[in-house]
Amino acid sequence: MSRLIIYRRPVLQDPVLIVGFTGWMDGGSVSTGTVMYLRDKLQAEILAQIEPYDFYIFNLPGSMEEVAQFRPYTLIREGLVREFRYPQNHFFCADGKNVVLFFGKEPNIRWREYVDDVFLFLKEFGVRRVVFVGSVSGLTPHTREPRVYCSVSDEALKEKLLPYGVRFSNYEGPASITTLMTVTARTKGVEMVNIVVEIPMYVQATNPKGIRAALRVLLPFAGLSLPLDDLDALCDEFEKNIDKLVADRPELADQIRKLEENYDQEILGDEESFREWLRRHGIDKL
Repeated sequence: MSRLIIYRRPVLQDPVLIVGFTGWMDGGSVSTGTVMYLRDKLQAEILAQIEPYDFYIFNLPGSMEEVAQFRPYTLIREGLVREFRYPQNHFFCADGKNVVLFFGKEPNIRWREYVDDVFLFLKEFGVRRVVFVGSVSGLTPHTREPRVYCSVSDEALKEKLLPYGVRFSNYEGPASITTLMTVTARTKGVEMVNIVVEIPMYVQATNPKGIRAALRVLLPFAGLSLPLDDLDALCDEFEKNIDKLVADRPELADQIRKLEENYDQEILGDEESFREWLRRHGIDKL
């Protein structure tokens, strides 16, 4: 039995679904932050949802800190319970835009059924391309542009992504719900791309540079054009704030300089990568 609830049916022509999940691969809020940025920018409204009740574990043994991430959210003010909210899995869409956004929490259980509900939505609205945005902690310094890695459901998609300067992932280890979605897409005739931004492992705050790096790949690939001036300003402020914090920690500053050297040597050491770096920074000709 499907848990998918559809609230309205706008006319969409070959839409793209952009996916963000809380939790796994949402360091620096790059996954959820990218989807929320697009939701606000496009003024998208709720289109559908996947009911959460069958997909999450709400009570586990352990300390409050350990189990807090599993429990539903509540808001109490002056003794009055004002809000109680289960994990949300919402689809959003803006009128006149052939883009659908999905904001969800990776399920704890019944992954197969959850993915079936996502693909039921794709079938209902004729979605044939899905893009997930996520992040991982790595050795990219906060003073440089984040590296962007990709994995795909089909080999032919790699050529379409090459113009955006991405790297193709090599990974072995724990999988995510998006991995299952990608494998499923291959069997359903759906294209799926995972855009994963490498963010500094020493910064825990929301990372606008990671969100911008994801959007610089995502927007042209999805056929979208949006000004990012507001995000550029946030990125400048983010870097300045981190610089101030690092200035009081000489040992960390020294480690960051080493990361910068390694980053720059990697870029400059490969002629093709250096050409791509110049192109992305608008320095095709000096």
